[in-house]
Amino acid sequence: MNNSSTPWETISELLQSGTRPELARFIDSLGSYETARAISRLTEEEQQKLFSLLSPEDAADVIEGVSEAQAADMVENLPSDQAAAIMEELSSDHLVDVLGEMDDDISDSILAKMDKEDADEARMLLNYAPDCAGGLMISEFLSFRIDQTIQDVLDDLQSNQAKYGDYNVQYIYVADHSGKLDGVLRMHNLLFPPRNTLLADIMIRSPLLVTDNAPLEELRSFFEEHRLFGVPVVNTKQQMVGVVLPSAIEEEVNKQKTRAFLRLSGIIGGEEFRTMPLAIRSSRRLSWLSINIVLNIMAASVIALYQDTLAAAITLAVFLPMVSDMSGCSGNQAVAVSMRELSLRLVKPKEIIWVLLKEAKVGIINGIVLGLLLGTVAYLWQGNIWLGVVVGGALAANTLVSVTLGGALPLILKRVKMDPALVSSPLLTTVTDMCGFFFVLSFAAAVLPKL
Repeated sequence: MNNSSTPWETISELLQSGTRPELARFIDSLGSYETARAISRLTEEEQQKLFSLLSPEDAADVIEGVSEAQAADMVENLPSDQAAAIMEELSSDHLVDVLGEMDDDISDSILAKMDKEDADEARMLLNYAPDCAGGLMISEFLSFRIDQTIQDVLDDLQSNQAKYGDYNVQYIYVADHSGKLDGVLRMHNLLFPPRNTLLADIMIRSPLLVTDNAPLEELRSFFEEHRLFGVPVVNTKQQMVGVVLPSAIEEEVNKQKTRAFLRLSGIIGGEEFRTMPLAIRSSRRLSWLSINIVLNIMAASVIALYQDTLAAAITLAVFLPMVSDMSGCSGNQAVAVSMRELSLRLVKPKEIIWVLLKEAKVGIINGIVLGLLLGTVAYLWQGNIWLGVVVGGALAANTLVSVTLGGALPLILKRVKMDPALVSSPLLTTVTDMCGFFFVLSFAAAVLPKL
């Protein structure tokens, strides 16, 4: 084997030789990021062969090291029996994340081949929104009845050590005879009392908990206030259905930031990787670019209305893009501030008037300063004071419009249940372009003989 080979080239060589133990050892030697990079560079056929050679446990380790979107693409290409065997080895949260990225018919066929208990649990978790407690929780937890003793717990832990070995156990939960969550124990609480002590006598009663439909922001606030290793999740009957870990909240917040960044960049329909099929990558970009054509046509239509004015004073063509671009930059600053304050809950959607007043003050000051700068440049270039007044006045007016609109748009969109990250920037750009062209050309038309 060539020591200078890349990890994916080494994996390809091991796949050709079919040496399963050596293949598993080599993948184990890679870090999670390097594993994800190497697997993504393999061909579809090589990926299928890789998963056929690895044990379901080792394959699951590989799946957990890549993004959900990549994992779903890989698993979808496997026979349903093989895919089901791998998916059964995943933790509940990873299992649901990967299934959620698949087409419904493929995920249904995989669930049909899985162990019934695991499949039923996965279907239950898939019913939750991905950014609520039910969608973020893990279903692997330890729960015992209130009338059991410490010895009962220790016996159960001993007899199920292989099963519980992969659990993230920080607490033991105690339920009454109806299954209602009644208390919680830390693991060290089991070490010192007599073995015949009832759990009811040493448990912490009325534990902190969240409901299964608790939204992400509520969960973030919970862990900011309570420094716990996890919080139990209960359904409407107060029965425990899972545990939310702080790491799951942090991961979901980062996912939402990534999705927002992609949408702002014009990538719609999910994550994109360059190893994905060409048709998917192209369609995810075109879905936004095609809409953007319509928005740009709307902005350009203003120029068509004033084409005689533009023809009479062709110098204005130099300043049209400058006015729209500089105003757009000012507006996007306001959008960014509103998006940040919304995420930190420093402002609420109903506080539009307050935001408008705050941004209007900034818009007036910045508009006057930028207008004077651009107007001075126009005057010095052409020696025509009226040209400076037109372009400077247009930039000042358009800056005021873009800043106030940029500050208010995310709040308005949030209030009408639309995604501010997806809609704010393109809508603002269209409006500022249209207004910028209108201000420049209408002001020019009013003083055309002096230009």
